[in-house]
Amino acid sequence: MSDSSRQLGDSLARWAPVLAVGGAMVAAGPPDGLTMNAWWFASVFIATIVGFLTRPLAMGPLVLVALLTLLFAGAFGTGAKAVEGMLSGFADATVWLVVAAFLLSGTVVRTGFGRRIALMLIRSLGQTTLGLGYAIAGSELILGPIIPAATARGGAVMAPIVNSLALALGATPHGERRRTGGYLVLCGAHANLIASAMFFTGMAANPQLAIFARDALGVDDWDWINWLRGSWPMGLVGFALLPWILFKLHKPDLTHSPEARQEAVDELKAMGPWSGKQIAVGLLLVAMVIAWALEPYHGVYAAGIALAGIAVILILNIDRWTDLTGDRAAWDSLIWLGGLVGMAKYLKSEGVIDWFAALMRDQVVGLHGVTAAVALGLIYFFSMYAFSMMTGHIMAMAGAFFVVAHAAGSPAMLIIPMISYFSNLCGCLTNYSTGQVVIYSGFDYVTTRRWFAVGFGVAVFHLVVWLGIGLPYWKLIGWW
Repeated sequence: MSDSSRQLGDSLARWAPVLAVGGAMVAAGPPDGLTMNAWWFASVFIATIVGFLTRPLAMGPLVLVALLTLLFAGAFGTGAKAVEGMLSGFADATVWLVVAAFLLSGTVVRTGFGRRIALMLIRSLGQTTLGLGYAIAGSELILGPIIPAATARGGAVMAPIVNSLALALGATPHGERRRTGGYLVLCGAHANLIASAMFFTGMAANPQLAIFARDALGVDDWDWINWLRGSWPMGLVGFALLPWILFKLHKPDLTHSPEARQEAVDELKAMGPWSGKQIAVGLLLVAMVIAWALEPYHGVYAAGIALAGIAVILILNIDRWTDLTGDRAAWDSLIWLGGLVGMAKYLKSEGVIDWFAALMRDQVVGLHGVTAAVALGLIYFFSMYAFSMMTGHIMAMAGAFFVVAHAAGSPAMLIIPMISYFSNLCGCLTNYSTGQVVIYSGFDYVTTRRWFAVGFGVAVFHLVVWLGIGLPYWKLIGWW
């Protein structure tokens, strides 16, 4: 069989489940309580989620195909109004917050600011291998709110540093000191997920959870400051204990690491003194974090602040417009997230969400609201085993779980933070959960079997911290 025939067969195999699910739903017709137009949105949305799993196309073009399918099916109506309806999600402020986050993270990487911060921490804490673990975790804690894209932060900034540290310690993927290299990459991967959970802008899809909270539960202030208000105690405990937990779960065969500290010193020396652009980026990011935190007082939404930050970057010539516009991840996120937000709005306006809520209400009757929330949170967490992308997991399940929890009488400000934080922490379970985890796993210091075993141990740790501390803390601040 030729390569082209093999590729065609693979493409058809990936499309088959998408077409089968969408086609079967449309052919079956709408259930009682829904119009055919509403059913078109439900069918295409579910088929798109299936496509996220089988991946016949990248997310951006797949969502574009879904929107065009709905357009030509007449679901958006006719004429110019139909096209405007199809594009309605691209005007959502949260979508532009995600785009701006990607653009900002590119500037942080290109100026060397993120790398310098990480190396400075390693220079300070890198005398022992455990100290290196804490340096990696500390880097993620500092960079979490200022590189607002988990893959950019973990994959572009931290992973190359972590791998070079492992090599400096004499670690090789299939030989001497492999466990030392494995300990460092595990610290990098799992610390990245805690940072993603701790900050609203820690992962690109986090703002989508705010959209689900608004549309499904009527909570319109699940924003940067409230996200951090609910996460900081557990996040800090997680960062404080994670390197030690991983040291116990995957103990390195080298515990003293002066070579790594010396490498950080050498790399910082090679970078030279702080550049004007690095200083400017640092001051700008601090100002933006303060502005995000003070949003209730000045009234400018986080996306506006982020876009203002990009304008300052261009005005001060910190970065070039051609470099910013060349960030493919930013524009890809605009297409897939904007398209999904648009479809979600129509699912709400066409009555699909209300129909689903009524259906689920009958299924969870009798469960206490708090019990239902915890049970749903655990199911949601471990369902990540079936997903190869945290964003796909969020889009497929988070909104539905909000609706089901609401139907069970769960307090909105109990299920929202639980699902939101778990959406990131559950990435610990596998070595294929998200881009940066795949990169760390690809260094091959940790076998797949070992990664799953350690990941399950870290999952138990997260659940103990985020439920054991989180539930009483959220009660204390009046969230439930």
